[in-house]
Amino acid sequence: MSTIMREWQLEQDRRLMKFNTYEDYLDSLVADQDVFYLRGAEPRILAELGYRSTGDTLTRGQFHKRLRAVTTSLYPARNQYLEDNTGIVIADPVLRELARRERANRVGLLATIIHLQMTTPQGYEVSGYVDFADRLSREDWVPYFQGRRVLEPNRSDLAFYHWRIDQGRCKSSPNFKVRRKISV
Repeated sequence: MSTIMREWQLEQDRRLMKFNTYEDYLDSLVADQDVFYLRGAEPRILAELGYRSTGDTLTRGQFHKRLRAVTTSLYPARNQYLEDNTGIVIADPVLRELARRERANRVGLLATIIHLQMTTPQGYEVSGYVDFADRLSREDWVPYFQGRRVLEPNRSDLAFYHWRIDQGRCKSSPNFKVRRKISV
């Protein structure tokens, strides 16, 4: 199964989070009419067999497997996402704000784009847009948070432009797709 299909399936299965048990899931598929005419557990049996569902009805095993997959993707184990800013006193207000957003970006609950515009040591201006979550996954951010390294735009970011040589570059990331609109 492709990554896009897997992500789509996880999005569709988020609805399973509202059910505590498989029986609650089946009860959501049961119509009031079924309860009126069939008493007891029989309406659940109809739902389990798929008679009252417009889509595929999950079996008990499928329900628990998909619910576990959604829960794991939304609430990953703590040790998978160690924060780089732990125990560091951050003086720069921008880096302090990025540190505050670090965990949410790593887990995928928040998407942050950083616009950077700076002057190189040679005096040339460089600017770019950075996908924070993508950079977090590709680089060690401890030197940034400690102030030993300056955050600069890279050619591998969402957008990069070097003003002296009039050269720009756009690149999609796992979180954002760059769309170019050419106007004449």
